[in-house]
Amino acid sequence: MRDKVTRRRVLGSLGVGIAGLSGCVNENGSDGGDGGTDGGDGNSSMTGDGTATGDGSDSTQSVSIGMLQPLSGDLSYYGKQALWGFLSGLAYKAGEDPPTDTSTGQLSMTVGDVEYTVYVRDSEFAADTAQTAATNLVENQQVDMLAGCSSSGAASRVVTNVVNQASVPMMVGPAASAGITSNSETCSDLVYRASENTAMDARSGGKYVANETDVSTVYLFGADYSFGRAVVNNYEAVLQDEGVDIVGKRFVESGYAEWEGLLDNAEESGAEGVVGGFTVATLPSMFNAFLSGEYSYRVFGGFATRITNSVVGGTMQSVLGEPLTKQKIRNSQLGPFTTRYHWNQYDNDVNDAFVDSYTSTYGVVPDLFTSGTFTGASAIHQAITEGGSTAGADIAGALKGMTVTDTPKGKNGYTFQEYNNQARSAMTVANPIPTTDEWADSWGAAIMPGQPLARIDGSGATIPRDSDQMGCSL
Repeated sequence: MRDKVTRRRVLGSLGVGIAGLSGCVNENGSDGGDGGTDGGDGNSSMTGDGTATGDGSDSTQSVSIGMLQPLSGDLSYYGKQALWGFLSGLAYKAGEDPPTDTSTGQLSMTVGDVEYTVYVRDSEFAADTAQTAATNLVENQQVDMLAGCSSSGAASRVVTNVVNQASVPMMVGPAASAGITSNSETCSDLVYRASENTAMDARSGGKYVANETDVSTVYLFGADYSFGRAVVNNYEAVLQDEGVDIVGKRFVESGYAEWEGLLDNAEESGAEGVVGGFTVATLPSMFNAFLSGEYSYRVFGGFATRITNSVVGGTMQSVLGEPLTKQKIRNSQLGPFTTRYHWNQYDNDVNDAFVDSYTSTYGVVPDLFTSGTFTGASAIHQAITEGGSTAGADIAGALKGMTVTDTPKGKNGYTFQEYNNQARSAMTVANPIPTTDEWADSWGAAIMPGQPLARIDGSGATIPRDSDQMGCSL
């Protein structure tokens, strides 16, 4: 890694130095926006404010990480669960519960003989804000590495304008556009992602649709920005490879609400299945129109986060009637859906401890993004332990090709592919079911994933090295 003086010089020469951004970042580090385990290497004690104190030995190493997540606005829950997952990963390695105070500012945690300083910044789900905060973290805080971004656009901007320019590594997540680790413009030896991506959604879900259902024709819908286009493009590629005909595709702006005509078009095209690549801004309107109409096709896609399931579950209760039952949901032809991770999809000691400590700390169960960011933190600590260095460049080098030992998907559940630094991991497919009494308080939505119908191995879920979609070759 270039030294810190060089980082300042490079970023300053780009005109994005912190002097030109005064007023955007205040003194306490905010950028203006908003369990206990047998991990084995922890000798820390964590205070109530999230600060951990070590054993006082002189051998303690220190590493600083700049965390960028949206912690305000409509999608603040995306950033919170991603941050909570990351902190839970470090806490698991320390054998402690994660910190409860996770507001913007500075957190300190000691894991074994490594002292972590995590600078938490609100990216506001905006590329400009994320770049500003990342620049500040590299210049003024001189962080050893960056982590985060829930927005794919923000992650790409930070990679291009900060990571690559200043030669500081980044653990991206949960930003899910496959292009971050498959396009030559953003993939690099400095960019790693443990979090699952849209290609993994599509390749696992598409294979299930093609091989385990009688669907032979599919109409694709997606949001008209990087996330939605990545979902549609990856589903199109894998479904066609599996012999499924694509009878139409349509991109619409986020928040699109006039669904009746578009769903009629899919019916008229002869579609037997429909895929929707959207977030909470659009999915409820689409599902409401689908449930209220009479369509012969089934809707597939990815199992979303709690906030989306809360709205969709409420829609299903309104249209299908209460109480919801498995039979009502089955008859609605919604699902099955692919899930990157949900708390009830994996049965192993790490996940059990993760669910217990996360739920007791934050009051909700681990959600869609949390396994990927937990694993990102677990991988960073493993890289430091195995590589013997807290320098950013050395951490990045130790991550290369790593199989991560402690993950919510089980021991050795994630492996970073050497050709693009994207971690591959298993995916599951599950039907939506009514939320059970056991999880009603900590899930907070009327529907939840049922037991896995299928598990797709990581090697079959990620874009292979020789695919036309893989533009990265490290």
